[in-house]
Amino acid sequence: MNIPVLTLDRLPFGKEAVIAKLLPESLPFRRKLLAMGITPGCQVSVIRGAPLGDPLEIKMRGFTLCLRRKEAASIAVVEVAK
Repeated sequence: MNIPVLTLDRLPFGKEAVIAKLLPESLPFRRKLLAMGITPGCQVSVIRGAPLGDPLEIKMRGFTLCLRRKEAASIAVVEVAK
């Protein structure tokens, strides 16, 4: 039985979450994500998406960056309850 995993690309705009892990799909760009500071335990939120939906702008560690939707889909997150 597979438990559905919430990924960063499916996180609603403005909601905060904590990165749980990088999924195996991240292998081609894993080093890039880690170099940008996308590490487990980091708090993130999706600010907005481009008009055609790709890329996504995310906020983390006091700065913003853009990720391709494919990259965001390889990041498992846990939504933070407020």
